[in-house]
Amino acid sequence: MFGYTSPEAIMPKVRFQPGETVVEVPPGTLISEAARQAGLDLALPCGGQGRCGRCLVVVQQGAVRRRSTQRLLPDQIQAGWALACQTLIEQDTLIAIPPQERIARPSAAAQRQAASPGVSFPYDPQTDQPIRQYVLRLPPPSLEDQTDDWSRLQRELRRQFGLRGLTASLPVLRQVSQRLREANWHVRAVIEWDAWDRPDGPARLLDLRPAEAPGGLWGAAVDIGTTTVTVYLVDLQTGQVAAQAADYNAQIARGEDIISRIIYASKPGGLEELQALVRETIHRLLAQCCQAVGADPGQVYKMTVAGNTTMMHLFLAAPPEGIRLTPYIPTVNHWPTMQAHQLGLAIHPEATVDCLPGVASYMGADITAGVLSSGLADTEQLTLFLDIGTNGEMVLGNREWMISCAASAGPAFEGAGVQCGMRATDGAIEELWISGQTYEPSWQVIGQGRPRGICGSGLICLLAEMLVTGLIDKAGNLNFQTPTPRLRRGRHGGEFVVAWAPETAHGEDIVITQVDIENLLRAKAAMYAGCTVLARQVGVRLEEVGQVLIGGGFGQSMDVEKAIQIGLLPDLPWDRFQFLGNTAVRGAYYGLISRRMRRRLTEIAQKITYWELSADNSFFEEFHAALFLPHTNLRLFPSVADMALKQ
Repeated sequence: MFGYTSPEAIMPKVRFQPGETVVEVPPGTLISEAARQAGLDLALPCGGQGRCGRCLVVVQQGAVRRRSTQRLLPDQIQAGWALACQTLIEQDTLIAIPPQERIARPSAAAQRQAASPGVSFPYDPQTDQPIRQYVLRLPPPSLEDQTDDWSRLQRELRRQFGLRGLTASLPVLRQVSQRLREANWHVRAVIEWDAWDRPDGPARLLDLRPAEAPGGLWGAAVDIGTTTVTVYLVDLQTGQVAAQAADYNAQIARGEDIISRIIYASKPGGLEELQALVRETIHRLLAQCCQAVGADPGQVYKMTVAGNTTMMHLFLAAPPEGIRLTPYIPTVNHWPTMQAHQLGLAIHPEATVDCLPGVASYMGADITAGVLSSGLADTEQLTLFLDIGTNGEMVLGNREWMISCAASAGPAFEGAGVQCGMRATDGAIEELWISGQTYEPSWQVIGQGRPRGICGSGLICLLAEMLVTGLIDKAGNLNFQTPTPRLRRGRHGGEFVVAWAPETAHGEDIVITQVDIENLLRAKAAMYAGCTVLARQVGVRLEEVGQVLIGGGFGQSMDVEKAIQIGLLPDLPWDRFQFLGNTAVRGAYYGLISRRMRRRLTEIAQKITYWELSADNSFFEEFHAALFLPHTNLRLFPSVADMALKQ
C-alpha cells in the first residue's frame, strides 16, 4: 500500500497522477528526474534551470525540499505547487502533473507541410545519384574455379558492368558467402559509387540481396529543427519524394531553446539522452513514411541531415558547450560523412549519413540548405533570406556575395517566455482582431475548438491590433486609460485579457502581460536590427532589397501587414515577400539526390560571410532604436506612419 516510508528506507516511492505510474528513486532526486525515469513526458522548457516556471507539478502527499521558489507565489506553495526541476524528493510522494504541462502532440494542421517538391532539375540516377544497384548472375565455384567469393563478385561486376576497385566493410564481407549461396548466385548488389566528397574514391558495396527481392533504393532527407523534425522519404531511382512526416523534436522535453539544451547536455548523461531523443524522433517519422509506401527502413541507403549547429552537435553527440561561450566556436562546421551504424540509426547499417555543412555557431546547415533551395544563391537580385524559428537567422546578398547574422528572435514568437504562449498546435490562437470601438477581441483557433493559448502568428496580430487600437503605446506600455475591463492589474503586473476563462479550453483566462510585450519587443527588435546591420555592412539600404524570402514553418502563417506594423519586417511592398515553408528540408532533399547540388551546398557555406552581432556596437544601437512600435524612426515605416494610430 502506498504511504510514507520509515526513516531507514533508502528508495522512496514516487507515484505520479494521472496514470498511477510508480517509480523508486534515491532521496534527493529531482521530481523532473523521477518523471523521466518513470517514462513521463514532463516538459522542461528552460532545460531544468528554474528560469521559466513552466514545469509546475502539485505535491499532494509526501515530503519534498524546494531549492527555489522564485517562480511561485505564496498561495501556490501553500497549495503544494512546486517546480519539478527545482524540487527534491525526500520521502514517498504523490505528485500530480497538470495536463497542460504534458508535451502536446502536434495537430494535423500543425504537421501540414508545403507540397512535396518535385525534382526542379533534370534528374538522371546514373549521373546524379551515387547509390545504384546491379543485378548479376555469377558462375558458382567449382574444382576448376576456386576463386574466393569476394574476388568472384568483384570479377563479375568488373566484367559485366565495368566496375573496378570495389571495396566493402568487414560486416558486409562477413555476409557475402551466405548471401551468394542463399540467392543461388543470382544477386542484386547495392553499390555506392563516388560520394560527393570522394569523386575519385573507390566504389563501396553496401548490400547484397537476392535478385528476386524487392529492388527498392530509398534515401531520407532530414531537417532537425529545434522545435520540429521533418523527414522526406525519397525514391533514389526516380528522385521523387514518396512520403513525408513531421513531429515535434522530442528534445523539447529537456529545453525549448538552444541554450537550454546546451546547458542540459553538460549534465551527466545529458548529451547522450538528447541524442537518443532526436534519434527516436527520426526513427518514428521514418517508420511512418516507410509504412505509407510499403518501404523497408533497411533499404534506406543514404541520409542527408540539415539542422542548426547545435542540433547537429546533439545529433552526433558532440559536446556543444563552445557554441554558447565567447568566442562562440563549434566543434565542426563541415562534418565528414559517416555510416548509419556509427550513429545507431535504424536504416541500413552501411548507409551513408551526410550532415550538411554549416557556417558558424549560429549559422548552421539549415540556413545553407535554405539558401540553396530558396534560389538566393542563383539570383542576381538583391535578396534577403529570413528563417524565423527558435532563432532568427538572416542572409543578405545574391549569387555573387552573401553576408549573414543570427539574432535571438524566435523563442518568444514560438511561445517561449510568454505566459500564455504556445506552439502552433490545436487550441492555439493563430489570428486575432480587436474592435476599435469596444476593444473586444475575436480570434481564429487552430483546430476550431476553444483556445488554450496564443502561438507566434497570433502574438504578432495581437501586438499590431493593440497598437492600432491604442491599447498600448509605441513603447509597448499598456494604456490603462482605455475604457475596457480587459485591461487590469494581475499577479505579475499589468495585463490584457484576450479570452475570459469560460471561453477557454482549460477554464483559465488567456492574457498577454506587460512582461510578455517587453519580451516580444526585444525579439522583434533583434530581428529588425540584424537586418539593418547587414545592410549597412555592405552599403545598401533595406528598401533596395528586391525580394524577401521567408523560410521556416512559422513564416507560412505570418501576416505580412501585421509584421510590418510592429516593425518585425522591413516596410516593403507586400509583393516582395515570399513564404517558402521548410526550405531546410528541401535543401537536404536536393543534396540527397544530386552530387552537383551537394557540392553546391559546400560552396554556399564557404561563400557566406558570418557577422557576429555581439561584437558589433552598432547592433546594440539599432536594437534599442527598434524597441518601439514599429521603430523610433517612423521614416523607416512610411506605411505605418500614415495610419491613424489611437494614442
